[in-house]
Amino acid sequence: MNSTAIISVSGGLDSTTLLHYIVGQGEKPIAVMFDYGQRHDKECGCAVEQCSKLEVPWMFIQLDEYQDIASRMSALVNPLIAVPTVQEAMGDPQPVSYVPNRNMLFLSYAVAMAESLGIRNVYYGAQKHDTYGYWDTTPEFVAALNGVYRLNRKNPIQILAPFVNKSKADEILLGIELGIDYANTWSCYQGGDKACGVCATCAERLKGFMDAGIPDPLEYAFLPSGYKQRFGV
Repeated sequence: MNSTAIISVSGGLDSTTLLHYIVGQGEKPIAVMFDYGQRHDKECGCAVEQCSKLEVPWMFIQLDEYQDIASRMSALVNPLIAVPTVQEAMGDPQPVSYVPNRNMLFLSYAVAMAESLGIRNVYYGAQKHDTYGYWDTTPEFVAALNGVYRLNRKNPIQILAPFVNKSKADEILLGIELGIDYANTWSCYQGGDKACGVCATCAERLKGFMDAGIPDPLEYAFLPSGYKQRFGV
C-alpha cells in the first residue's frame, strides 16, 4: 500500500472517528499509537482493533522517559493524583488531567515519520470541547504548528484537523454513518473495567451521545440522571 497520510490514533472517540473518516475519503494512512504510562491504557487495545478492522498499518511507540516527566503533574499518568470530575475541570485552564506537552510530542513523532516516508499529511483528532478543553487541542494550536512546519525547506508537512470546530455530537453522528462501533472505543481517564461516568472526558462523551440522540454502547459504572431520563435507562 502506498501510504498517503500519518494519523495519531489513541482508541478514543475522536481519533477513531477521524480514522474511519479519512479512510472513507480515500486516504491510505499509517496509524501511530503511544504508550506513555496512561492509566487508561486499554485505549491502546481499542486503537489496534480499529486499525485491524480497517486494514490500516500501525506503529506503537513506547515513551518510558516521558512517563517519568508527565507523572510529576498529570493524573492520567500518576495514580496518586485523583482524576478530576467534570465539575472540577470546568473553569480550570489546565486541570490535572492535562498531560504536559503531550499532543506536541505526539505530533512531533508523527511529523518526523511523515517526513522520513515522504508523506505530506498528518491527521490530528482535535475537536471542539463543549465544557472544558486544553490549549493543545485548539485551532490556534494547529495553526501555530503548521506555521512552524512550513519552515521546512524541503519537505513541509501539514497537520490536518478536520474536526477541530466540530462537537462530539457532530462526530458521533458522522461515525454512525460510517458504521463505527463505539463500544470498541475508550474515553474514560480512570481505566477501570467500566467507564466511570464522572470524569471530564466521560461527561463530555455522554453529553455528546445525548446531543446526538443516540445511547452510548459503552458500559458505565455511573450514569447521570439526565442521561437516564433521556434514554429511559
